[in-house]
Amino acid sequence: MSSSQQTTTNAEHRLLPSPAGRVHVVEQGEGPLVLLVHGFPESWYSWRHQLPALAAAGYRTVAIDVRGYGRSSKPRATDAYRMLELVEDNVAVVHALGERSAAIIGHDWGATIASHSALLKPDTFHAVALLSVPYTPPGGPLPSELFAQMTGADGEEEFYVSYFQEPGRAEAEIEPDVRGWLAGFYAALSADTMPPPDAPSPHFVPRPGTMRDRFPTDVLPAWLSEQDLDVYAGEFERTGMTGPLNRYRNMDRDWKDLTPHHGAPLTQPSLFIGGTLDASTTWLAAAIEAFPTTLPGLRSAHLLEACGHWLQQEHPTQTNHLLINWLNSLPT
Repeated sequence: MSSSQQTTTNAEHRLLPSPAGRVHVVEQGEGPLVLLVHGFPESWYSWRHQLPALAAAGYRTVAIDVRGYGRSSKPRATDAYRMLELVEDNVAVVHALGERSAAIIGHDWGATIASHSALLKPDTFHAVALLSVPYTPPGGPLPSELFAQMTGADGEEEFYVSYFQEPGRAEAEIEPDVRGWLAGFYAALSADTMPPPDAPSPHFVPRPGTMRDRFPTDVLPAWLSEQDLDVYAGEFERTGMTGPLNRYRNMDRDWKDLTPHHGAPLTQPSLFIGGTLDASTTWLAAAIEAFPTTLPGLRSAHLLEACGHWLQQEHPTQTNHLLINWLNSLPT
């Protein structure tokens, strides 16, 4: 057993009822409830360093497998992965745990799920922390039209979000070698193994070609052991990639569903943490600059130096310190 796994040996795995059937959660500690929501392509395991640290700080810490991942339910319908459904899953978890409200923390897609949970259910989620992906209010251009315009040099590259849209297309690339694809994807977005700035971006897919053509090969980032990779790969080899990819395939539906909330700020106490080498931070710099308007309850925002996309795994000690300080600052 790896040292990462040993830190969560006191955690309890549970299956809780949800609108789709069940949500798998991993729980550790006692105190005010904190819900941890992972991104793509990960699982509850991406919070393995936060679960024991937040529990030791006096919080009932619960990491979920998002719908479509791990042991959580995997509906067949593509539209079952729209944002409104994922928000209801989070509400169901809070209630199934016998609580009325929680602080919610999300990373990557989990940050977007967390922010919309706080936006749509403020009575249930009284505080929100966002890792890697800053809050952008609903609205703006229709996502499919925006991403279609991001074609790279001379239209010879396709933005990865557009690449993910067609059912079965990305699955055909990933599923024959899940472990190898995940290793390359994690390395491509990690500070110590990402391609140099002058190399072709792994966020764009060459035509013809695959995402994997741009990934580093035969190297793992320092934060990812062979055992950690086994955990991630084992989950996706068992469940497939369609559920996780269906999140991307609902972005236009989300835009329409959230029309009543276009431009709405998040008013709860909030926190943002990003990495200086993370494309999510650099591409969305304008969203960070807009925080005084979009996050009027922001307590603090931090950019971690020499940090890529997987910040709570790349820099767990610093991330834990910031999260615990923020949680301790919240009203009791």
